[in-house]
Amino acid sequence: MSIKTKIAAAALAALAVTGSIASTTTAAEAKQPGWVWGVGAGIATAAVVGSAIAASNDPYYYGYHRCGWVAQYNAFGQYVGRVRTCY
Repeated sequence: MSIKTKIAAAALAALAVTGSIASTTTAAEAKQPGWVWGVGAGIATAAVVGSAIAASNDPYYYGYHRCGWVAQYNAFGQYVGRVRTCY
């Protein structure tokens, strides 16, 4: 088979599949599915509850007041640099 024949066969098969799908579909209805309101209410509730939790907690950085540079050593005990750490 040549490449042109293979492409023509693939195109014909795609056309047949598309035609069979188009002929078996039902008419479109312009209404929302029933679960849309539930998803919207869940997202709104999560936003309200999440913002309330975030507003009630202290920021995480209140406990980290002392920061400084600490020497870093490799597995052989050789100095490789320093890194800033807060504790």
